[in-house]
Amino acid sequence: MKSVRIYYAGIPANNKNMEKRLVLTSFHRGVKDGQSKEIETPDWEPSDLGVIQGWVHANSGRTPHLMFRKHVIEQQKRIGKHTLAIDSNLFLYRDPGNTRTYLRFSLDDVFPTTGNYFTDNVDPNRWQQIKRDIGFDLQPWTNKGKHILICLQRNGGWSMAGYDVMDWCNKTILEIQKHTDRPILVRAHPGDKKAQTYLKLNYPGVKISAAPSILDDFRKCWAVVTYNSSPGVAAAIEGIPVFVTDKNAKVSQAYDICNTDLSQIENPLRPERQQWIEKLAMSHFSFSDLEKGTAWNIIKEYL
Repeated sequence: MKSVRIYYAGIPANNKNMEKRLVLTSFHRGVKDGQSKEIETPDWEPSDLGVIQGWVHANSGRTPHLMFRKHVIEQQKRIGKHTLAIDSNLFLYRDPGNTRTYLRFSLDDVFPTTGNYFTDNVDPNRWQQIKRDIGFDLQPWTNKGKHILICLQRNGGWSMAGYDVMDWCNKTILEIQKHTDRPILVRAHPGDKKAQTYLKLNYPGVKISAAPSILDDFRKCWAVVTYNSSPGVAAAIEGIPVFVTDKNAKVSQAYDICNTDLSQIENPLRPERQQWIEKLAMSHFSFSDLEKGTAWNIIKEYL
């Protein structure tokens, strides 16, 4: 029997998003055959699985909830056991309010290269359920479109690993313009409130997007360029070729189906995506999946 500890102290004290607590409560309810215990205080206990909402990184802050997350991760690793990370889902662009309550789960890290996303035994029914619940599907690859969309990541965000987002943006624009004369549209990270102060561009044929939804920018889009972020997943689902420029492109969730050479911007690869999307679906569970034990039945096999 596997022991599970659910830690609420990893949530910010001023949190107003009830989803952060509900996902932990729902997971606890779904551990039917384990020894699951909810812990409200910032106290770690040894267990086979420590469950936290979110994650921490090398440049994360030192607020109490982040320091506690770090403590849980370090202690679980010290005793040779696991930590479950809970992050935003990769399909959120199709359900912005997350009304279907899907979140993304992984063991011991949030990068595909260092975390476990439960893909040893892929169940195609996971993707079938998700696409029914959210109401979308893989779209055929397009070979039309006019503009190239560059999607920025949060400046200073952990996935950029210290790389200044505007430095990347400027270099990427110049590299693209070596190989095509298509217009370029640049989209800021929607959660980066400082973007309007630093996102300044002065290139011919380059505009900054003001569209509220990324789906608006996908219309008549020839290709999407990212450093390594989730808009690459959204683009690929919508049938738009994806370019990832991170030298360690494997950290991108779109790696299996992406292009990595901007010199081929006019001749992008459009690989088969069914296996890729079914693998992504294995790490996504709704609150209903959690409470019914569907998630636990999959995750416990990796402990």
